[in-house]
Amino acid sequence: MIDRDFVLPDPAAVHRVVSADGTGLNVEEYGPAGAPLVVLAHGWTCSTPFWAPVVHRLAADHRVIAYDQRGHGRSDRPSGPAGYGTRQLADDLEAVLSAVVPVGGRAVLAGHSMGGMTIMAAADRAGVAARTAGAVLISTGPADLVAELLVVPAAVRPAGLRRALHRLVLESRLPLGRVNAVSRALLKYATMGPRTPAAQVQACALVVHACPTAVRHGWAKVLGTLDVTEGLARIAVPTAVVVGTADRLTPPVHARRIAAALPDPRGLLELPGVGHMSPVERPDEVAAEIRRIVAAAEGAPSTENERSRTA
Repeated sequence: MIDRDFVLPDPAAVHRVVSADGTGLNVEEYGPAGAPLVVLAHGWTCSTPFWAPVVHRLAADHRVIAYDQRGHGRSDRPSGPAGYGTRQLADDLEAVLSAVVPVGGRAVLAGHSMGGMTIMAAADRAGVAARTAGAVLISTGPADLVAELLVVPAAVRPAGLRRALHRLVLESRLPLGRVNAVSRALLKYATMGPRTPAAQVQACALVVHACPTAVRHGWAKVLGTLDVTEGLARIAVPTAVVVGTADRLTPPVHARRIAAALPDPRGLLELPGVGHMSPVERPDEVAAEIRRIVAAAEGAPSTENERSRTA
């Protein structure tokens, strides 16, 4: 039986948002109407339930909106290769914000992994900028994802071979099948810290295994060549960066590059021993960073050193 912390509460609202190309997106809202708005964008192979621990920590006093990226969860699958790309990610985020943020209102955006890349990809959209009060970029990277992967051990040389093996892993078409002891161990090694409790590993495995193989492969092809670096300079709102020191998929080198390129950086939080799934591994700290940026967006004075720190 799965721990209740990994199960989303009953939503206050569920609705369908249609993106620019007609793709239907599942959008779920939690928490009281009229509270500060937070929009959550999940990562590759995940879906709205991935955010459950963070939603539990925010929904008492925030209006939390989570949506399924196209192809994931209850959102429509792209009909072909043309449905995958950073433009489509940006289109989808813009459509969600247009639907859930009231006229004149703004939300803090929090993106994990591909969700963070979505925020970077959409940063040049006037409709996104007008509705964004702040951002939290979590366990993500702007470019060179394959080159920086740490899944294949460093002992495997030369570097070109490691990159080729990483690309094979990233773009695998093998179906994941049902969750079992072997798949949990592999997922934990690749995406989570070595001391991650079994309940957290199981919760992530159930979410990741639910992603259709074709969708996993389609987005992997995008991630393999993705470059949204230019978007960082256009995120002109208070922005925090979070990364686990044991992240093999988007290691801390990405987070440091992001923090250095932001116009309004509000801290780089490094979580010791935490892997790529930081919102599940350390939801208290991730939720606290989102709260901190909500406060910053509302003009509250900071009480913390906003440079690099650990927790």
